Amino acid sequence: MQAIMYGGDEFVTGDAIADALLAYGRALGDDVRAEIIAIPVREEDGSVVTAKFLIGPASQIVAKTVRDRGPELEDEELVSRLNDLTRSVEAPTGGSLEMSGDATYEVD
Repeated sequence: MQAIMYGGDEFVTGDAIADALLAYGRALGDDVRAEIIAIPVREEDGSVVTAKFLIGPASQIVAKTVRDRGPELEDEELVSRLNDLTRSVEAPTGGSLEMSGDATYEVD
């Protein structure tokens, strides 16, 4: 588990979720964009709630490993989506644009 320090508060979430959130925040910062991302976090009473983070160029997020905070929070779909979003920012791809003749050009 990792604790994300954000805005003076601590939010406990799973390792993969925290890593994916940080990677996406870095990519958005490099691209000078910001997004709101919702992730599951564990409250002190053990309940799981959703926290929303504004991440981008001005984000100041720190994550640290924590112990004894309950079972690992996992959300494979969220991690996969964040990883896809990170890749789309880092290496955007455009659709094919067919030109006259046999040539096909990629549009960014």
